[in-house]
Amino acid sequence: MLKLLRNLLKSPMFVIGISIFVLTLLIALFGPLFYSVDTHARDILAGPYAGSSSEHLLGTDHLGRDYVSLLIAGLRSSLYVGFVAGIIATTIGVLIGLFGGFRGGWIDEVLNMFTNLFIVIPQFVILVLISSAVKDGRSLTLIGLIIGLTAWSWSARAVRAQASSLRSRDHIALARINGASTLTIVIKHVLPYLLSYVFMVFIMQVGSGILSEASISMIGLGPVDTTSLGIILNQAKDNGALADSIPYGVCPLPHQYFYGRRL
Repeated sequence: MLKLLRNLLKSPMFVIGISIFVLTLLIALFGPLFYSVDTHARDILAGPYAGSSSEHLLGTDHLGRDYVSLLIAGLRSSLYVGFVAGIIATTIGVLIGLFGGFRGGWIDEVLNMFTNLFIVIPQFVILVLISSAVKDGRSLTLIGLIIGLTAWSWSARAVRAQASSLRSRDHIALARINGASTLTIVIKHVLPYLLSYVFMVFIMQVGSGILSEASISMIGLGPVDTTSLGIILNQAKDNGALADSIPYGVCPLPHQYFYGRRL
């Protein structure tokens, strides 16, 4: 593991990526200690769509709420959903992939068929159907649970391929000759070889969970009574952020336009 970490630290792309990830975690975890986070407070004096200032570093939204507070709260919520979905999806995928890939035979065929069924059905469609069915009580935990239960298929497929390649190794055959059970072989002789791979799968599942939450929240099917990155995007979309126009209630100066287009 240490050798793998040293090799990864030699890659500039890995260093940049892990630095951004750690910075995001630090902002989400320790941001409220250094910045007053209140997603419900509205600045009446500054008003909606206020520019950057000493009181509002990133300005305010359409309700006059501070954008830094919204981003910190949104990061915390989205990371929570991502970690819940990542833990569930990785656990299910690793268990199914390890058991099916190592045992082989008809058990592997049945689990592989079940995995392929989830791969064929688009995950986003399942998310939309389940989220729209649960109209009340769509909490962050429930959204993370739904994403985790629908996103495990590709990780199971990947772990299965790795477990199948380890099944024919010499140390596995020696452990069987010595009378070790299948569970003991998997825990002591197979899983240690897959720890770095499982960690990579977990990180990818966390990122996929954050994107999935943002996707369904963008169309208004995310968690209710909370703030996440997807909900911030949804509110910005509903208030004209994606349109080629100015927000409602903002009166620009005449010199900000040139032939009918805003400069």
